[in-house]
Amino acid sequence: MRARETNEDAAALALRALVWTLAEPDRATRLLDVTGLTPADLRARAAEPVVLAAALGFLEAYEPDLVACAAGLGVKPEAIVAARHALESE
Repeated sequence: MRARETNEDAAALALRALVWTLAEPDRATRLLDVTGLTPADLRARAAEPVVLAAALGFLEAYEPDLVACAAGLGVKPEAIVAARHALESE
């Protein structure tokens, strides 16, 4: 797989994880508090690799959320960690 395809896959996974994160109000509020993003920032910049990487890093920082998100998306937690690394290298 070429790097571009990997990064596109990483972005798609990160967007799915972001949607999962935002589905629960307390977790969504925690994401905004931890990242410093505002709802307007998130709406405007959700597709940016740096924002997606921050959302995945947020999940990594709290293992129960990481594991639950991975289960909800049908992927291994390691895939979320790998996606963050790919997005950070863009």
